[in-house]
Amino acid sequence: MQALDSLMEVADQFDAIVLDQWGVLHDGTTPYPGAVEAIHALRTSGKRLSVLSNSGKRAAPNAARITDIGFPEDAFEVVMTSGEALWQDIVAGRIPHSRFHPITRDDGDAERWAEGLQITLTETDPDAVLLMGLPDAGADHRLPANLPVYCTNPDRASPRAGGVTVVSPGALAHDHKDNGGDVTFYGKPHEPIFRAVEQALGTTNLLMVGDSLEHDIAGGHAAGWSTAFIRGGLHASAFTGDHAETIHTLATAENTPLPTYHLAHLG
Repeated sequence: MQALDSLMEVADQFDAIVLDQWGVLHDGTTPYPGAVEAIHALRTSGKRLSVLSNSGKRAAPNAARITDIGFPEDAFEVVMTSGEALWQDIVAGRIPHSRFHPITRDDGDAERWAEGLQITLTETDPDAVLLMGLPDAGADHRLPANLPVYCTNPDRASPRAGGVTVVSPGALAHDHKDNGGDVTFYGKPHEPIFRAVEQALGTTNLLMVGDSLEHDIAGGHAAGWSTAFIRGGLHASAFTGDHAETIHTLATAENTPLPTYHLAHLG
């Protein structure tokens, strides 16, 4: 596990660099200090960049959001999301359900996501649950025990502006699964979405950069990629002393492998 001041120190070792969104690029509202400049420097040096996000929304809205927040429009060659992966599986006929009860962060998210699909979004007689997001303010959602759940955001928590951390859909889905529920997860750390990025980029020599040991680091490691852990994201409050010792403690607590590299922020 090597400490870095910048990804530029190791960027030339990889064919492309794959980055998480929240906790690495931005906090959902604003780019992290130096992040836009770091992306510009990597692109100027000729590095291929991609985004891999546990977002329940499709790839195009996420790409637009990243641009709207302040990153260059052409910065990322591939944007892959867990929501996109489920959408593509439904188009390909790999999902046996067609009547989904949606749970989302914001009104209209499910309707926008479902455009182009031959499915029904309904709270009346659904045959499955679509778990895309949870309101930041919190909501008392209970998943029906008799319905399969498709979770397109496996994150248990997500960072927001001002150092706030909010509960994410993965917490609800994992609790449901632990109580015997039928849950299908899309996104990190599950292997298919990493293979989808490899296929899109045409290489396996990749570096996964993220702030979640459970999703970014463990998922990238299992896929055979090198990994870089951002200390200033999801786990920022834990770093009050020795960085390496703190990472070892966090990894032991979450039963995850150690990252190849670690650095404070992208910028």
